[in-house]
Formats: sequence, C-alpha cells, structure tokens
Amino acid sequence: MKKVAVIGSGSWGTALAVMLQKHGHDVIIWSRRQDAVNEMQKERENKRYLPGVTLPEGLEFTTDREAAVKDGEIIIFSVPSKAVRQTALDFAPYFTKEQVLVNVAKGLEEGSLMRLSKVIQECAPQCEVCILSGPSHAEEVARDIPTTCLIASENEEIAKMVQMEFMNPRFRLYTNTDVIGVEMGAALKNVMALAAGISDGLGFGDNTKAAIMTRGIAEMKRLGVEMGGKTETFAGLSGIGDLIVTCTSMHSRNRRAGILLGQGKSLEETLGEIKMVVEGVNTVQAAYTLAKEHNVEMPITNAIYDVLFQGKNAEQAVLELMSRGGKAE
Repeated sequence: MKKVAVIGSGSWGTALAVMLQKHGHDVIIWSRRQDAVNEMQKERENKRYLPGVTLPEGLEFTTDREAAVKDGEIIIFSVPSKAVRQTALDFAPYFTKEQVLVNVAKGLEEGSLMRLSKVIQECAPQCEVCILSGPSHAEEVARDIPTTCLIASENEEIAKMVQMEFMNPRFRLYTNTDVIGVEMGAALKNVMALAAGISDGLGFGDNTKAAIMTRGIAEMKRLGVEMGGKTETFAGLSGIGDLIVTCTSMHSRNRRAGILLGQGKSLEETLGEIKMVVEGVNTVQAAYTLAKEHNVEMPITNAIYDVLFQGKNAEQAVLELMSRGGKAE
C-alpha cells in the first residue's frame, strides 16, 4: 500500500481519496481553503462537492503544501485545468524524483493549448507524470459503484504500478501508452457533452443525441489523430466510453450546462447555476483554435463555439448542422 496525496478537494479528488483510503492506502487531501479543511475534519463530509458521502476515518486534510506531499509516493493532481500550471509550480519545490504524479483533470490549458500532462512535466520535470481517465462520475466512485478507467503513461512500468495500487473489486484500471490520444479524448468529449445537453434543452430526442455522439466521436478522433494520438484509443474508455457517460448522465456538469444553454440561458447564467467548473467551455475555445490551426473539420465544435461565444441561437445552430451538404460517412 502507498502513501497518496490528493491535490485538490473537489468532487473527483475527494472521491478518489475516499476510495483509496477505504482500500488500505494512507491518503491526505490538500485544499487551498482552510474552511474546507476544517469542515471535512469536523463533519467527515465534503458538503459542497460530494454531499452525502462519509469521509473515512484515517483520511487526513491540510492546506500545507509541503506537509501534503512529504513522503508521498503517488501524488494525484485534481484541480481544474486552468489551475494546473500554477498549482504545479507551487508544489514543484516539494516534489522529489521518486514521486509519481497522476493527473485526473480533463481539459487543455487555455492560451497555450497544451495537454495537461505536458504542463505538469514542464513545471515538475523531476517527476514521472501519468493520466487517469475514463467514464467515471465522482458521485458513483465514492459510493463504490463498479467503475472502469485507464491509466496512461509513455512509461508502461509506471502505468502498471499505478494500476496495481489503485485497482480493487469496485474500480478496474487498464493501462495505455497513448497519452496524447487519452488526453485529447478526455478533453474533447466535454465539448460533445455540451452539444448533447443543448439538444436535450431544446427538447430534441434520442435520435438527435445519438447523431451528436456518433458524429462527435468522429470529430474527436480527427483532431486527436492529427495531434499524434492513435485511432484505436478513441474507441476505448477515454474516447467512446467517456463520451457515453458524459453525454447521458445528469452527473455531468457539461451536459447540465448544455441543457441550460438549450433552454435559452446565457453562458454567464449557466455557469452561475452550475456553481462548479464546466471544463467543456474552455475546451470549446481550445478545440476551435486547434481545428483551425491543423485544418481539421469539426462542425459540431464550431457550432457550439458560435452558440457560446458568438451569440448564435442554439436551435439555429443545430438546423445549420443538419442542412450541411450531403457526404459519405
């Protein structure tokens, strides 16, 4: 069993901490907020991000960066994509070359458009970095609902080590060496979840959502392969698997945000109502820019970009997608 530090006290980081602590690891959660630490210590619950889930005895909490990662063997990065670089820089002085960093955020860095593992590697080059991804709602993992994900690293031995340590009868992990494909799939599926939610908000049906998901994975694959990922990765857990769960579940913030947008709410109103990070919003901008730079056709992504940032009517955007010229699949 390992000593594990979880950087970030949101829903996913807390869920992983709960799971790992229950299965024998020595786990500590770092939060930037002292009030969050105090609440979790006293109430044994993360009421803001994971209400109703009891935090097991032995799970520790701190706001001290050095104390959080001291002697830690596996460090889980569970902060929003926009906070990854600064968080990595803040913690880098305390990391050692023996520690393995596991990023669980799904997105691309705003501005640079870098994959998050590259951001972390740039800030903490002394450490091995790998990616945990796949169809996984925090609310279900924390309640021991059977879940299957993957751990991706170019160093297969590192991936196998994390796989061995994290796997249990309720949480199954596969390994994958296609880090680019895994990260691109994880990020881009949030764009398609926004689209699926908008469809639901407009009152459209299963036919529409099935079309969005099917053509959406085609877009994800086109850009992901252009960026260096492998085609087959998008048929796996971090591609179609994550796409299915994110487009169909009310646990999905991106789908819920899309529903509100489809109902006519502005982006500002939508984000205010969700009250948590909606990674797909930033990813839409990143994917739109990357598609232009690499000359990749992404009509669904372009339509969502127009709805979010160009003021286009959501129903009109859908009808324009449907009215594009005929082509072969």
